[in-house]
Amino acid sequence: MKAKQYFEDALRAALTRMELPWPEKLLIEPPRERKFGDYSANAAMLLAGAAKKKPRDVAEALAEELRANDAQGCFERIEVAGPGFLNVTFAPGFWRTILSDVNAAGAAYGASDQGHGQRVQVEYVSANPTGPLHIGHGRGAALGDSLARLLQKTGHNVSCEYYINDAGRQMRILGDSVWLRLRQLAGQDVPDLEDFYRGDYIKDIAARVHRQYPDILTLPEQQAIDICFREAVDEILAGIKTDLADFRVRHDVWFSEKSLVDAGRIDEAFADLSARGLAYEKDGAFWFKTTEFGDDKDRVLRKSSGELTYFASDIAYHHDKFKRGFDRLIDIWGADHHGYVPRMQGAVSALGRAGALTVILVQLVSLLKDGEQVAMSTRAGKFETLADVVAYVGADAARFLFLSRKSDSPLEFDLELVRKKSMDNPVYYVQYAHARVHSMLAKAREAGISPAAPGAACLEHLNTPEDLELCRLMERFPDLVAAAAEALAPHLVSHYLSELAAALHKYYSQHHVLSAGAEVASARLLLLCCVATTLAAGLDLLGVSAPERMDQVSVDAEQAPC
Repeated sequence: MKAKQYFEDALRAALTRMELPWPEKLLIEPPRERKFGDYSANAAMLLAGAAKKKPRDVAEALAEELRANDAQGCFERIEVAGPGFLNVTFAPGFWRTILSDVNAAGAAYGASDQGHGQRVQVEYVSANPTGPLHIGHGRGAALGDSLARLLQKTGHNVSCEYYINDAGRQMRILGDSVWLRLRQLAGQDVPDLEDFYRGDYIKDIAARVHRQYPDILTLPEQQAIDICFREAVDEILAGIKTDLADFRVRHDVWFSEKSLVDAGRIDEAFADLSARGLAYEKDGAFWFKTTEFGDDKDRVLRKSSGELTYFASDIAYHHDKFKRGFDRLIDIWGADHHGYVPRMQGAVSALGRAGALTVILVQLVSLLKDGEQVAMSTRAGKFETLADVVAYVGADAARFLFLSRKSDSPLEFDLELVRKKSMDNPVYYVQYAHARVHSMLAKAREAGISPAAPGAACLEHLNTPEDLELCRLMERFPDLVAAAAEALAPHLVSHYLSELAAALHKYYSQHHVLSAGAEVASARLLLLCCVATTLAAGLDLLGVSAPERMDQVSVDAEQAPC
């Protein structure tokens, strides 16, 4: 934070002048209660021994040194409390400088070079193209897309990827399933397979394939199954891409598992492991020494039949990622893969890139409607798919709710709550704050009142606790963005936006704007403009729109005193 950094720099300079060292365990943090100031430091307690003085005496000396060198008047109060805590309260003028920062940065407010251009690949969704995306995929999609936005905002070079599992047993079953349904639709008496996809979408694909290839039943069976497989994958993948686009989720690369095999990437990965002495042949199979990385037994990569395991493809895939030059990999998986994480991280270590893979697990989503759980069903209208939910509540509401909690926590998604245009709806609450500002700005233009310029003398009127609280909250935003990117935690952004929106709504209930006099109105309009800019920047990190008006809902500024 700008304030924290200023205090730290001032304290460091004071200690240098006093010929005292910077304590390793020094903490600078907000006190538990605002009445004790904006920030507190425990330097005096840590330096008492070196200074050969009581902690309070050291704190008093530090306080005096800070006061004497506060030429710009940034501190309003510097006090000593308790056994020797050094508490500082910044002057209103210091907090008002944040308005210049926000105004100058605009949509880029909160951006930093924290990542120093590190090449990061974020892989998310990666659902088998065997059916439409479900609500759980939606949570992973929102998380991955928001993480990419956060990392880009903080100076990382990010590539987003979808891994298409278009090889292996599940895909063979898909081709067989469509072929089975096609034959049944053609009137052939063919019994269901023991293991096949039963969704109605399989029947729809089969019917289309039969129309497109009217002679398919006369072809050799394997050729017919290959056509069914190819057409099914293309159609399902096209649907997945459409659903993700409607959900405002993008991927830079769609990577085919089959391409790994065709390009010999799996053999390359096997050769790399063998060269490192981490793989061996036994009983006609090819084994990876996962026991050297904490596994309870070694794992087969290629069976004696020649068939590859999923683990083999995953190792080759991550090997290929590193060959493409990525410094860091972030994979987003369903929570049911938790046991697979150590094995995959061991494989990455075996490839010589220990610590370069981070796996984020996404817990399940429970759908509720009016407080009652919605049963999942293959029948239409039961909200089994992501497309169903987005069509019902909108992309904004779905994304905000998905990103309102840590991804490793179960989430209840109340369909009716997020459709309500009320303050109980969390996304409406934040978007309404942004729209209220723009409603006020529209009324100001009609009245011929403009926001003040940053640094204008009239900003001295921004001196109420509510004025300064909005400034304090906006000052936190850049560090909040950096922390969310570092922790890979977009929910920190949604929580912050709710807090800023609450402060904005409180401000509207307590303060006049347009009727407060020309100078005060101009100053407050600048403050509100900066709040709207910050809200929009935060919503963009979540992939949520920042509307200037709420459709079919009055956001007239007359709802607040003006």
